[in-house]
Amino acid sequence: MSTTSKQEVVYRVTPSVTEDELNALFAASWPDHEYMDFRPVLSRSLSYVCAYVSEQLIGYVNVAWDGRFHAFLLDTTVHPAQRRRGIGRRLVEEAVALAMKRGVEWVHVDFDPHLREFYSQCGFQPTEAGLINAADHFRAQQQLQQASINGGE
Repeated sequence: MSTTSKQEVVYRVTPSVTEDELNALFAASWPDHEYMDFRPVLSRSLSYVCAYVSEQLIGYVNVAWDGRFHAFLLDTTVHPAQRRRGIGRRLVEEAVALAMKRGVEWVHVDFDPHLREFYSQCGFQPTEAGLINAADHFRAQQQLQQASINGGE
């Protein structure tokens, strides 16, 4: 994907985006991405925002929610050839504004440490939160139960 500084970026809220478009963007942006069906994700979202240059998808952020007061930004992605132009920040701003219009009071985001400055510049404040890998936790609980059963014989 070539880029010039004069290309206009167009932002669209909940556009009709295809799986092929999203998978192409994710494949370019995330080295370990495997083709996936985005329909279940998009159908359950509060909304999502996409960025386009010349009708080509170059950015995306998903706004998931709890159905009431909390929204969660997921998968903020900008094509590598289009980064460092403010597109990611604008995607986040659009997503937060949309969530507020829909009555959301709190917008959450989880991120890897190297993205701390980016999300701080977008206005997010550090918080304490908990996280559990459900699959790992479940396996560990099963192993403990099995060990308890075997030890009690």
